[in-house]
Amino acid sequence: AATEDSHHTLPTLHRTEQQLRDVELVPFAAAVQAGVRAIMTGHLVVPAWGEGPATFNKRAFEILRGDLGFDGAVITDALDMGAVTGTSGMPGGAVRALLAGADALCVGGQLTDEATVDLIVDAITAAVTSGELPIERLAEAAARTAAIGVAAPVPAGYDDEIGLVAARRAIRATGVPVLSAPPLVLDVAVAPSIAVGDVPWGLGPVLADMLAGTTVLTVAEGDGIDADFVAEQAGGRPVVVVTRDAQRYPWVVDLIGTLAKLGLELIRVETGVPGPDLGIAARVDTHGGARVCLRAAAEYLASRAR
Repeated sequence: AATEDSHHTLPTLHRTEQQLRDVELVPFAAAVQAGVRAIMTGHLVVPAWGEGPATFNKRAFEILRGDLGFDGAVITDALDMGAVTGTSGMPGGAVRALLAGADALCVGGQLTDEATVDLIVDAITAAVTSGELPIERLAEAAARTAAIGVAAPVPAGYDDEIGLVAARRAIRATGVPVLSAPPLVLDVAVAPSIAVGDVPWGLGPVLADMLAGTTVLTVAEGDGIDADFVAEQAGGRPVVVVTRDAQRYPWVVDLIGTLAKLGLELIRVETGVPGPDLGIAARVDTHGGARVCLRAAAEYLASRAR
């Protein structure tokens, strides 16, 4: 997992290059093979590649272009994020990203206004004038960026439920999740990230529509709902605990650990990044919290009900 490095005060991913190829780069390689036309960089520092964030790191682009064979456009993550504003600043960060190999610059958010955009343009112009940024690099970036603006025609017979098809394929189950009765679904709500924002989430209502008798309990930090209360509400029925990046939140880890010690019939559905089981062996990983992911998980659980 990414951690905050005390030397950089930037998110840092401590991996060897081989570990990156075995895990983190696998979905990128698959996307390139599938013909994806644009990829976004992150501002993570990978010490094996050097000190700079991946957005500024030429080694990251060498692997993407050379090893993975990607020839589409690379778009930076937002340049108003702290990893950029706290180091190079947005104008300097824009130049560094282009020098590294980025093609399009993502700017916006509360820190960006017309004057800031003018500063970024001025910084790029000055870098070209001084010879720091070759004009050929800008031309290459412009060509790649323009290429993604031409949408491919929608093929005949396009399946408008393709997202659900993908969500069903993404389901991974371990520990034999089986419902002996309609469950109590415990939707564990956590604060939305700045990247995702506040979006509808929760498996309970979706499963309740498919499996009669299912009840729903939503808990958030500070609600005062403990494991004993959950057990009381379940009344001997199975409990489906639904989490999003559970391992990131100590209060969620504590709640799951306590539930696991009560001898309840438990299944955990993780809708974020898969992590440790935290004491619940029966588990479903959806690899996403979108509506189609929740529906796919509900379908799976309903199909496993006795």
